[in-house]
Amino acid sequence: MMTSSKALMKKSSRNIAALTNMDINKYKLLEGYMLSCMEDSAHDKEHIYRVLYAALDIAQSEPAADADILIAACLLHDIGRAEQFENPALCHAQVGAEKAKRFLLENGFDEAFASAVSHCISAHRFRGDNPPQSLEAKILFDADKLDATGTLGIARTLQYKSSFSEPLYSLDENGFVLDGSADEAPSFFQEYKFKLEKLYSRFLTERGRQLALERQAAAVDFYNAMLSETKPAYEKGKALLDKYIN
Repeated sequence: MMTSSKALMKKSSRNIAALTNMDINKYKLLEGYMLSCMEDSAHDKEHIYRVLYAALDIAQSEPAADADILIAACLLHDIGRAEQFENPALCHAQVGAEKAKRFLLENGFDEAFASAVSHCISAHRFRGDNPPQSLEAKILFDADKLDATGTLGIARTLQYKSSFSEPLYSLDENGFVLDGSADEAPSFFQEYKFKLEKLYSRFLTERGRQLALERQAAAVDFYNAMLSETKPAYEKGKALLDKYIN
């Protein structure tokens, strides 16, 4: 892992103007703290690495990006997940931003750097009301949302929903499958219509948008296939059952 991460950092530095001064020991420090905070199966360490690698890809098209800030923000962006899991009233992005800033200051990073990383983390959430302002924050936002697109996004959503014992879909008052578009109760279909379907118009960088659109068809096909397998089955099945029940 460390060899490939170091290689990616070196590769990205060729084209990023505000080049990184992050040596491997600083990287390991940030990575170690991230690993100590990861408990959520759908937001595990591999999610963090995918977000980091996607962010470095996007940064190749954004030469003004500061690689130090971006790498640190990617590694630490989900360190507040455990607190949100224990108390859903908390926002993991805000908790994580505060934890990250405190950790960075305690470990010798300067105030400006810690604040810049903290902003990226606080602004990365899809449901948040704190839109990203800096270029690095916009790249993190896109890289994180990219991990919710395509089949990977579908799989992660199903994994996350199952951890809360939430259903694949909800039923209307007559017992027929709802497609999620007007649902209030949480389910996979509801999450697809509320978030996953809308992601593709929310990207803030051109490269992030391009990567997302390459994955869109697979997600649409999956949802449509599942809807076509479940909705008619209930409609036909209930009609057949009515013939046997007086």
